[in-house]
Amino acid sequence: MFGGLVTPTNSPHLRKSGSRAVVSDLDADEAENGVDEGLLHSLELIDLRGATTSISASAIMPSPILLWRFKVLLFLGWSFICCKIGWDSVMRMSADKRDLFLYEAFLYYNPLLLATLMVWLWGINLWVFAQTGVNYAKIFELDQNHLSHREIWKCATWMTIIVPTSMTAYLYLYSHGEVSYAASQPVLLYAAIIMILIFPFDIFYLSSRYYFLRTLWRIVFPLQAISFSDFFLADILTSMAKVFSDLERSVCRMVHRQVATIAWLEADSVCGSHSIAIPLALVLPYLFRLNQCLRQYKDTGEKTTLLNALKYSTAVPVIFLSALKYHVLLDNWTNLYRPLWLFSSVVNSLYSFYWDVTRDWDLSGFTRIFKFSKPHPLSHMLHGRRWVFIWVIGSNLVLRCTWTYKLSAHLRHNHLTVFTIAALEIFRRFQWIFFRVENEVNKMNSKSHVQLPMSDMPTEEQKLLHSNDHSV
Repeated sequence: MFGGLVTPTNSPHLRKSGSRAVVSDLDADEAENGVDEGLLHSLELIDLRGATTSISASAIMPSPILLWRFKVLLFLGWSFICCKIGWDSVMRMSADKRDLFLYEAFLYYNPLLLATLMVWLWGINLWVFAQTGVNYAKIFELDQNHLSHREIWKCATWMTIIVPTSMTAYLYLYSHGEVSYAASQPVLLYAAIIMILIFPFDIFYLSSRYYFLRTLWRIVFPLQAISFSDFFLADILTSMAKVFSDLERSVCRMVHRQVATIAWLEADSVCGSHSIAIPLALVLPYLFRLNQCLRQYKDTGEKTTLLNALKYSTAVPVIFLSALKYHVLLDNWTNLYRPLWLFSSVVNSLYSFYWDVTRDWDLSGFTRIFKFSKPHPLSHMLHGRRWVFIWVIGSNLVLRCTWTYKLSAHLRHNHLTVFTIAALEIFRRFQWIFFRVENEVNKMNSKSHVQLPMSDMPTEEQKLLHSNDHSV
């Protein structure tokens, strides 16, 4: 009468605490509701526990900045230890052997240090491409599993740690009389690098290693149409010609068991500084590019590829005329071969510089590559700045001229000077990459505006054989 609620006689609430239910035949709907409520309650408990666990895990994990600082401190500590051990080991050697074995240690580890520098700089290239939105994966025909700049830097970090550590161990073991153990250090390092590159299992970035080795194979044996990645890597190898010659010297001494010995000191020995194998190793990257240009001319008929082939052929007399100093009379070298060497050096340097500026780079949109998609101090400093234009052109000219030093065998006695010039050449190539890729992007963008009927779309083979997208 008062609108109150009437409790049904079969209500499950009509029971004493701890007693059995009076009625057990609940309606089907009420049973389902009870199950749903229990399930929801369980899910809420699981979510609550998961949230608590994630909060606890995040509270335990250090911040990325703190972790990065810790890694930097470890790296600096490791660097100090290596420098300290290396310096003390060198000071333990007698004065008459100190310079000789420093030179030998430098010979074994110099090519790996230069390769490490190139990997670091290549990571910077990829970082800039990522910031500017350049689709470098499409340009280099990379798959979706290609390495990003972070992974490239991770590889470079390990190389930076392993190579100097092995060099420090070499100096320490030799200075303490463990000559056989010292001799094993560069051998083990070279063997480990080869094993990592050819390791057939899906670890250590298998797809990227396979891509790198396949591209090297295509460079050495240009039996197919030349792709952009083929001649791009081959161009980088020309800047690392010094690495090739030092690798040849190192492997020669390892094969003839001359590591950590004085057997190699004779200049006319099989692994001496007058060996004909040195200019042969230096000229290999240029011959690879020369063959690529000839292959491109065979496929496309473009006459510019012959002019490009001529550019690489001008490096051949620079290398072999320099090597003649050790195989001809001094008067003949001074009066005949040295003037020819100087002339060929000037021709090679100026021709290469001209080709960089007029062919490899697109000066109409210069420094556009540094326009980042988001505001960044580096973009503000480099994008559209006139000084960048002047710096790149000027430094490219100077370094094109100085690389004659590293190509000339008779000027390679001062290994620190040669290392510095070789490192500067790698830095020049690092600059060159930005504008060469920018030029390729501009070509691809200009082609994308041309609409072709579906029936006129070329096949993949035709793209490689008849495309004028890139000049090699």
